[in-house]
Amino acid sequence: MYKYYLSCVTVLLLFSACKKPNNNTTAFYYWKTGFNLNQQQTDLLHQTGNNAYIRFFDVTWNDSLHRAYPNAIVQFKQPVNGINITPVIYITNKTFQNIADTAINSLAQHCDKLVNDIAFQNHINYSKIQVDCDWSLTTRGKYFGFLKAFKKLNQKQLQVTIRLHQVKYKGRTGTPPADAGVLMFYNMGKLNAVPDQPNSIYNPDDADKYAGYISSYPFRLDIALPLFGWAIHVRDGRVIQVYGKIGHQQLDNRDNFEQTRQANNYRAKQSFFLEGIYIKQNDIFKLEETDINTLNTAATQLNKNLPHQQNKTIIYYELANIDSSKFNAEALKQVSARL
Repeated sequence: MYKYYLSCVTVLLLFSACKKPNNNTTAFYYWKTGFNLNQQQTDLLHQTGNNAYIRFFDVTWNDSLHRAYPNAIVQFKQPVNGINITPVIYITNKTFQNIADTAINSLAQHCDKLVNDIAFQNHINYSKIQVDCDWSLTTRGKYFGFLKAFKKLNQKQLQVTIRLHQVKYKGRTGTPPADAGVLMFYNMGKLNAVPDQPNSIYNPDDADKYAGYISSYPFRLDIALPLFGWAIHVRDGRVIQVYGKIGHQQLDNRDNFEQTRQANNYRAKQSFFLEGIYIKQNDIFKLEETDINTLNTAATQLNKNLPHQQNKTIIYYELANIDSSKFNAEALKQVSARL
């Protein structure tokens, strides 16, 4: 019996010695225009390593001025001491649909200057930067040209967001000229008015159509996972809007809504205004949510398809609107460790 015990201990020790430690980093996107954390958000950020990917500004196309224009520039309303910040620039695909080839270098210069001005004014030292754009076949040339010009100017590690369709069809969509990517592992299904359709934020069946292509992507991928939910507003069988600010708190009001036979579907009992939104009697709201079980399912699916890579960063979208009753630091760190 004693020898058997020693043998078991030896096997366990050998297994532990062979198992590689997981050094994944947990991080959060912050997408609001005003950077102003409450105490719960501050604690969560601190407990998970103080890593934040902050959207510095959007670049949109101004039709009246016929030019690209910075929009929603972040305003830091509190010090960022101790936070490891990665600036994020979001650029609309419409910008590259309209901008002239000759204006690409100028756009890169303006973006680089604005990022560095914001960083300087707020005492932010950064070592990498992320560009977020859902480019298309027709805008690939301009977007990739922008990335080359921007990297030459900025000279920091350049990271870009990658959607699942860009992984599956990389031969057509191309691989961006960047140092690394972040795979956006959410928003993979179609928004639709059908009551019993799977969650469009994340569901394993839709994800499975793309997951097998991830391991062959030609450069390093970190992972972005969803913390958010939304309500799909349906009228007369058609989707008319999606609202991130409508959830259980509003839809569980039995004076205004009744739950239908389908889970997470609610019918308006009367016509009224809710937070400035006109709701007509019999409108349907499909509530799509994520929770820790969603993240664990996504992590399991990803783990089967990701290439073996140490020191990944798992970025959760997003910190400004997180429901602290559903997500806590320890649970999120455990999800990160599984990837």
